[in-house]
Amino acid sequence: MSTSIPAQHHDDGVSGAPSAFTRVPPQDLAAEQAVVGTLISGGGTASDRYVAETLETGLRPEDYYRPAHGVIHRAVVDLRRAGEPVDVVTVTAELVKRGEITRVGGAAYLHTCVQAVPTAANGPYYAEIVRAKAYRRAVIESAQRVLEYAYAETGSEEEIRGLVERQLTEIVAGTPGLPGAPPAVGDLYLGFVADLEDIQDGKEIGLTYGFADLDTITSGMRPGNVTVAGAASGVGKSTFALNAAVAAAKTGAPVMFSSLEMSETELMVKIVAAEGELALHHLTHQGGLSAEGWETVRRLGPELFQRLPLRVHRPEGASLGDIAAAARACVRDGGLGLLVVDYLQLVEVEQSRTATREQAVASVSRGLKNLSVELDCHVLALSQLNDDGMMRESRAIKNDASVVIKVERPDATEPESPRAGEVDLIIEKNRFGPTARVTVAAQLHYSRFVDMTHT
Repeated sequence: MSTSIPAQHHDDGVSGAPSAFTRVPPQDLAAEQAVVGTLISGGGTASDRYVAETLETGLRPEDYYRPAHGVIHRAVVDLRRAGEPVDVVTVTAELVKRGEITRVGGAAYLHTCVQAVPTAANGPYYAEIVRAKAYRRAVIESAQRVLEYAYAETGSEEEIRGLVERQLTEIVAGTPGLPGAPPAVGDLYLGFVADLEDIQDGKEIGLTYGFADLDTITSGMRPGNVTVAGAASGVGKSTFALNAAVAAAKTGAPVMFSSLEMSETELMVKIVAAEGELALHHLTHQGGLSAEGWETVRRLGPELFQRLPLRVHRPEGASLGDIAAAARACVRDGGLGLLVVDYLQLVEVEQSRTATREQAVASVSRGLKNLSVELDCHVLALSQLNDDGMMRESRAIKNDASVVIKVERPDATEPESPRAGEVDLIIEKNRFGPTARVTVAAQLHYSRFVDMTHT
């Protein structure tokens, strides 16, 4: 945090103003002492609940400005986790065992912290003061990283914009700062057991695709993962994705559908047709809509669209950076559970002249995977199949996907097929279960696929 950017000198000979980063970073050592004193003096006594409430604020050891306070905080937390009593004597012994007692100023400093507590009941309030100062320091660090990158004059404009957006997203989310150490398996175990209970009890793990069998086999669309759905042109990959987007949004999850192929109007027509069970050609031809049809359209407004957390994104450009910028804006404005990209081969990335098309698509695929982790959302990306029924640039795409689904419609190539009206969702890769074939019904006049039980 002590790194500073030197004052800049301009051509007119007037020196720039001193950088704000040369100032003492925001901090409140008195509040830090009061927090640490509360943690030490409250443990194992009638005021233990004040310690619990202080820790429940989410204050972390790295949030303290003075490192010694973070060391003491961590020792207290570890003692409590082990079920040991917490007081000046036990914390001193723990720090001696760790070889850190000198680093914190000795046992005398622990007594100083205890004496600095006006009242343990205010522990949570003191912790919020410390958290607020840590947040301000993190904002300064984020701004400093942006400035350093800008002054370096390296990287493209898109890379700089991406960096700025990431920093802004972290700042607004309140989670910027230096990363902590990865969690230990002991810390992960309780969360794992809770997830396992949900799985065994049949609860939804991820967002629904809108198809019961597909959800059962894949456990739905999980945050931090990517599903790739591939289909030949005209088979219905956009229909599948739009149906999934609406189904997920109906659960209350914020969804962004980024279309590089269809306009907002075309997407709205498809959603209205599917949700209102209105024939597409009635919505797209003059005089095609009956009075009953108009009533259905009007009803969908207050009953569905005014409450559905679904955003339709038609980027001005076609770059991955445009999509990522819109997704981060969604995170800042209410969150994001699912990002749909229609479709991979239309997304543009900066690449060298010698790069192959497969390398370009691999870059998009990897970028979407990173975005799903960064924003803690699921990404459903569509992909075009070639004439042989193979997913274009399939190796690069499949490497980053957790689930790969091929959408096939028997009557697309064989109109007289005995399976006319059926669609196969072929799960070719599934990190959460087996590969399988799920058959659903195509109601393309309504621009939707539905479970066979609904036909």
